[in-house]
Amino acid sequence: MRALLRLGLPLVGGHLAQFAIGMTDAAMLGWYSVEALAAVVLGATLFLQIFILGSGFAMAVMPMVAEAQAQGNQVLVRRIARMGLWLSLGYALASLPIFWFSGAVLIGLGQDAELALATQGYLRIAGFGILPALLVMVLKSYLAALEHTRAVLWITVLAALINVAANYALIFGHWGAPELGLAGAALGSIVVQVVSLVGAVGYALYALPAHRLFHRLWRADTEILRKVFHLGVPIGLTGCAEAMLFAMATMMMGWLGKIPLAAHGIAINLAGATFMIHLGLSNAATVRVGNALGRRDADHMARGAAVACLLSVLVSGCVIAAFLLIPEALIGLFLAVDEPKRDAIMAAGVALLTVAALFQLVDGAQVVALGLLRGVMDTRIPMWIAVVSYLLIGVPCAYGLGFRAGWGGVGVWLGFVVGLSVAGIWLMWRFWGPKLRALRVAWAQEAHR
Repeated sequence: MRALLRLGLPLVGGHLAQFAIGMTDAAMLGWYSVEALAAVVLGATLFLQIFILGSGFAMAVMPMVAEAQAQGNQVLVRRIARMGLWLSLGYALASLPIFWFSGAVLIGLGQDAELALATQGYLRIAGFGILPALLVMVLKSYLAALEHTRAVLWITVLAALINVAANYALIFGHWGAPELGLAGAALGSIVVQVVSLVGAVGYALYALPAHRLFHRLWRADTEILRKVFHLGVPIGLTGCAEAMLFAMATMMMGWLGKIPLAAHGIAINLAGATFMIHLGLSNAATVRVGNALGRRDADHMARGAAVACLLSVLVSGCVIAAFLLIPEALIGLFLAVDEPKRDAIMAAGVALLTVAALFQLVDGAQVVALGLLRGVMDTRIPMWIAVVSYLLIGVPCAYGLGFRAGWGGVGVWLGFVVGLSVAGIWLMWRFWGPKLRALRVAWAQEAHR
């Protein structure tokens, strides 16, 4: 537990700081206007969908580097990180047209035309941030796998603080800056991503000079490129399937109107903040399991996995209590006191937070299980589990309960609780059942030979 917490707590803090960037945008734009908040909710949803799909390459770097480090192969560590950077950059460049023409995409998905065009204006600026964002993601995975997690934390905390200052200046027009509203939040996001990239590159050069990570970076390594690609694509598609579940929920909330969408944006930010804690534990579990894989140590792998699951359950208990006991205080952080629609948004948000309390355990279970499976390089079957659970079960349930049953926003949220529950149970069974058992048998046979 000490080993996992030493590795995981800085990662949790880093994820919370990263999430605080998006939450800051939502909170400050909520103070600016409900219309701006609704636009950034849609924009952030589309950006996140594309970002998560591309982040699969960065997430593949983490278990691969952890295994190579456990084997003492420093050259392989460098090769893996470099090709992760290559693939992430290529994907980021290919995704830029989607942000530029996002208005047509959103209108095609049934969103209000005025809201869609406002969101497009936001994404035509903020979309360029995907270039540094994905490169930062690779470097953070590389550093985390080498257990330089405090660096990941402080780089992200610095970025979050800069985001607050940039938003304060550019959204509201303080400190002599122009009042740019939604565009100001987009510009602030780009500034933050660039600062994060500079910090991550600087630390990698300073702390790990022997790796020579950026020396002859332009040289292709087709063998490792192929391995990172084949491991990373299923990871990206898995994350994309889950993100699509929440994205479709956001689109459905948009069909219900601006007030339900604004309430959804606030509640999903709060639920997302708690998810970052589980995600940090999941990343730590990936590194510990990847190390155990490199050493062929099944007992250590099982102990680390059990501790990660236990910590996730404890976190869920605390979050459930907060969501049920102080929902008004939490939602009030995102709304100006004199906002005319405050009471309506507050009422809708409280109902959604009650549902959010229901899915804490299963949401933590599914993301920790995914981290454990990635640590043993198992990504293809989990990808199909995610597609079935989130898209074939979760999305239809959300639509059916929200619109066919007439339960509105609460029904939409209950629908994706069903999808998360199926995923959490199924993925946990896969790691603790067939996967861990197969590894024990294979390593016992190796030892016998």
